Amino acid sequence: MTTQNPPDFDAILDALSEVADPELGVGIVPLGLIYEAHADGATLHVTLTLTSPTCPLGDVLIADVEDALTARFPGFTPAVTLTFEPPWTPERMSPAARAAMS
Repeated sequence: MTTQNPPDFDAILDALSEVADPELGVGIVPLGLIYEAHADGATLHVTLTLTSPTCPLGDVLIADVEDALTARFPGFTPAVTLTFEPPWTPERMSPAARAAMS
């Protein structure tokens, strides 16, 4: 168990800002793929989606999220949940992500 204070939503998002969608090369945070992020004791819960339910690299993205959280918050255990409810739409993207995609 860790003696550190659990990170808040913003700190978790900051850690995940280093993770890019492997196909698009754009960060998962500006893409709007993170639906929820919070700490519960020593567990960091992240709920994310993919741009498409048929994305073949979902496992890679989940591993990248787990790696980023483990590297930034040693002593905490990532618990990543993949969901497609609600489905991702381009409206979730930040203006910077939209610019990167055009």
